[in-house]
Amino acid sequence: MPTYDYRCELTGNIYEARHPMALKLSNWQDLCDVTGMEPGDTPPDSPITKLLTTGGVVKSNPLKSQNLPPCMTGGGCSGGGCGI
Repeated sequence: MPTYDYRCELTGNIYEARHPMALKLSNWQDLCDVTGMEPGDTPPDSPITKLLTTGGVVKSNPLKSQNLPPCMTGGGCSGGGCGI
């Protein structure tokens, strides 16, 4: 199941939630229901925003062979964003 980051617009806090792609969360109660968190003092109808995050992306071509992806061999990385 994919993991998503959400920001509570009332508090500014960011929370991580795992749920199916088809599920759309729009308020604090939705987020609490999915994560199992207690709502606390935050009103249930407080809006939340799904944050844009990036995942690790690997081209499919290298996966079909025993060779490392191009960024692991020194070619193709732009700026070393992967930390290698």
